[in-house]
This record gives sequence, C-alpha cells and structure tokens, in this order.
Amino acid sequence: MGLKHFWHHICRIFKYYGFIFEDIDTRDAAQRIKGSISFRGPNAWILAFAIILASVGLNVNSTAVIIGAMLVSPLMGPIIGAGLALGTNDIDLLKSASKNLLVMVVISLMASTLFFLLSPLSLVNPTELQARTSPTIYDVLIAFFGGMAGILENSRKERGTVLSGVAIATALMPPLCTAGYGLAHLNMHFFLGALYLFIINSVFIALATYLMVKYLRFETVSGISEDLAIKRRNLISTILVIILVPSIWSAFALIRSNNFERNVQEFVESNRLIGPRTYIYDYRVKGHKAVVAVTGEPLSEDDRASIYIKAGRFNIKQSDLSVLEHSFGLSQQDMENILEDIYTNTNNELDENQALLESMEARLEQMSLEIARLKDQQAQLRAQHQSEEESELHSQEGDANQGQAQ
Repeated sequence: MGLKHFWHHICRIFKYYGFIFEDIDTRDAAQRIKGSISFRGPNAWILAFAIILASVGLNVNSTAVIIGAMLVSPLMGPIIGAGLALGTNDIDLLKSASKNLLVMVVISLMASTLFFLLSPLSLVNPTELQARTSPTIYDVLIAFFGGMAGILENSRKERGTVLSGVAIATALMPPLCTAGYGLAHLNMHFFLGALYLFIINSVFIALATYLMVKYLRFETVSGISEDLAIKRRNLISTILVIILVPSIWSAFALIRSNNFERNVQEFVESNRLIGPRTYIYDYRVKGHKAVVAVTGEPLSEDDRASIYIKAGRFNIKQSDLSVLEHSFGLSQQDMENILEDIYTNTNNELDENQALLESMEARLEQMSLEIARLKDQQAQLRAQHQSEEESELHSQEGDANQGQAQ
C-alpha cells in the first residue's frame, strides 16, 4: 500500500510539473512555422549573409563568429515546416518546405563556395572545419533533442529565447559552409562528411518535430488511409536506419581512436628513456596506428622487443606501433645536438648535486669536530668542578679539626 501511494504521489508531481498542454497554442504555432518557410526576398539575403559570416568564422577558427552567424540564420524554418507537414498530413506544405529547403541548400553552397574560392587564407590546421566532417551518434542526439526543444518553443503561448539556443546547438550552417569549402578545394572528404552532418541535423530535427506535432495533437489537414500510414512509417524507419548506422559506426571509431591515442601518450610519457643513450623524442598517432621517433644510439633487437613489450602493457599491439630511429622534421646533426644537450644538462645537474653533497659532507664534518670540542670542554669543566668541590671539602674538614683541637 505504501509503494502504491508513493507511485501515485510521483505521478501527481510529474503531471503537475510536466503537463504542457495549458501553455500550448498549436494553431498559432502552425501559422508561425508556415510563415518561416519561404526563402524569398529578405530571408534569402539574410541566409547568404549569415553563410558568409559562418564561412569567415570557420576560415579563421573563430567560434564566436560562427555562433553569431547561427543566431542570424533562418535555416530551421523549412526543416521544422517539413516535420509539421508530415505530422499534419499537409502535402502542399511538405512540397513547399522541401522546395524551400532545396533553395536554402543551393544558396548556402553557392555563397560558401564562392567565399572559399576567393579567400586567400588557408589554415594549416582548420579545426573548426575538420570538426564538421566526421558526424557521430552524438550529433544525432543533439539534432533530435534540439528539434524537440525547437517545436515546443514554437508551440508555446509565450515564446522565450529557446530558439536561439536550438540554432546554436544544432549548428545547421557550419556543415553547409564546410561542404562549400570542400567544393571550393575539390576535397570530397570535407564535402561528403559535412553534407552527411547536415542531413543528420535536418532529418532528426524534422523527426523530432513530427513526433511532437503528433503528441501535441496539431490539427491535421486531411486523413490518410491505413495502407498509406504504414508505407509512411516504413519509409521513415528505413531513412532513419540508413542515416543512423554510419553515425553509430563513426562514434565507435571515434571512441576507439581516442582511447588508443590516450594509451600511446601514457606509454610514451612512461618510457621516454629506453637505454643509457636512447630517448623517445617524438610520437604521432593517425587513426589506430602510432609512430614513435627515437634518437640516440642505434636500437638493438632486444631494445625493440622491449619497446613492444612495454607498449603491450598499454594495450598497444606490435602491428599498430612503428619505431623510427630519427625525429620528425630534424636532421641527424640536429638530433645529435639535441641529445648532446640532454647529456650535458644531465651531467651539469649531476655535478651540481655532487658539489652540494660534498659541501654538506664538509659541513657535517665541521659540526662533528665542533661537537667533539664541546664535549672535551664539558669534560674539562666537569673535572675542574669536581676538583674544586673536593678542595672545598678538604678545607672544611681541616677547619673542623683545628676547631676541635683548640
């Protein structure tokens, strides 16, 4: 009885705090979403300007500029509109949303490709661009829950600032800009990876909108037959599986690669010094392969075997580890100079420590002599004091004897 009462109490609390229908206006939300779909006039220009802003941010690795561009962009309109159309069986709205989504993609790709063709800046390590080329299941979760928050915010009677956060979190613009970068530089890895990320974002924002529209019971435009409903569900399920599988595999590969890189780093930090005059100077990790660069005396077969055995303790297979007896980007003379500096610094430290030790030993010897001298003085004073006491005692006895004689 107590457990049943507790569960009833929990349900009441959840209903009180989680009940949303009183604050929802589905009709007004549907009108707002429909009004944000079109990409004509100002919307098209705003999109183009926002794409240029985001491209500049990606080109100079500026996160602040990218966030600003995402706040300006009107990209989510057609995507949420497509989800609304699916949820309300509005075929005309679905056609309009799809057409405007296609226009949006074309405008974005044209603007970003033109920018990267004209931009004189080419970063050696464009981290912001590279971050959009390998989507994972985490991007799916971001898009889905961002879409949930987006449709709920559109459906509220009193709207807040949630849509701005959704626009930043789901990040629709950077993938399109990165795809434009890939077109401008004929780099298919950037183009296809970024386009895949954009597809993930779009599909799962639309899916979240569709599910929430059904849950909030938006007014449907027309009914559909059971056969058509089954075909639609099967089509949606197939599309989701096709999109999800590569993202799950990508997430698995990312986690595996991160763990491997961490293991290599720990191995190198724990085994810098291989022998008396051999040192791991550098290392690199690419995918699931590692290369360590060694300087110093030539490695023997036993030394190489020892390296592989120690690497195995960090879950690094011998087939995944290569040992090169030189350093990346340095000549043999440079490596010898570096190694000589290491030996010189080490010898200098040893000499300083030896000098300090000798100084401490000398000081200790001095203190020992001082202690011995003080002990001698103490013994002399004690003997002198005893002699004085004996003399005084004899003197008192002589006086006592003289007094008795008188």
